[in-house]
Amino acid sequence: MELRVLRYFLAVADEGNITRAAQLLRISQPTLSRQLKQLEEELSVTLFHRGPHTITLTDEGRLLRERAQSIVALADKTVVELKRSTYELTGEIIIGCGEVRAMTYLSQHMTAFRVLHPNVRFQVISTTSDLIQDRIEQGLMDFGLLTDPIDISQYEYLRPGIPDHWGAAVPNDHPLAARDTITPDDLLGTPLILPSRESVRRLLINWFDDNVHDSQFSSLTIAGYCNLPSNGANMAANGMGIYLCYDLGNTYPGVRMIPLSPALECGTTLVWKKQGMRSPAAAEFARYLG
Repeated sequence: MELRVLRYFLAVADEGNITRAAQLLRISQPTLSRQLKQLEEELSVTLFHRGPHTITLTDEGRLLRERAQSIVALADKTVVELKRSTYELTGEIIIGCGEVRAMTYLSQHMTAFRVLHPNVRFQVISTTSDLIQDRIEQGLMDFGLLTDPIDISQYEYLRPGIPDHWGAAVPNDHPLAARDTITPDDLLGTPLILPSRESVRRLLINWFDDNVHDSQFSSLTIAGYCNLPSNGANMAANGMGIYLCYDLGNTYPGVRMIPLSPALECGTTLVWKKQGMRSPAAAEFARYLG
């Protein structure tokens, strides 16, 4: 078995689709299909159940995947260790993230990594988790610092263990501005500004429905949506409503951030693709994090 063919096999196993895997590997689909067929003939086993649109692994395929991941990872690690003394790592690592407390964890690791590799640059792009995942799939970003809930099945990942706590950005002249906490009952009849991301809004829906007797989230008044805390706080300060968002300890003109009660928190996950790192620098940073 050639190492190159094992990489082909892993790409197909991860993507579940030969066309997408071929695009990722930058080879033609017929070439990839032929390589997989030759691998099955060499091993005298069937590695895939082939459907009209997707393919899944057989028992033998799952065994090979487990072994191939170890073989490829060891080969990559060996190459890096052998080359480390003969070249200086360079390049740019692109990371997408939201405004979350776990950015402190990421900043510390980026700083420490640059001590080892001072010619590596980091580009951090602030956007929503959904856009980050799309750009990772397209190969336009290397890593994503994502807020839960997310499907991590297609990623390598680690959890920094730094939760974000929800709060309400309440206008200074609002009757609730003097409260120590904001409860679901406080929000009844009050215009609200919610996060743009639908899966995150579901957390608020569950929090509201679990803590208000005989009421529905749909009974609330939704004035709008926003995905950046500074803009949402500005909207609240100008009378549009109360903005529900993460409380990162920041202060914004015209509003007071008040914790939710019962407390609501959300985890953060740093993810990257299992296969197909876009640069040696990104691959090395993934190994460093691991």
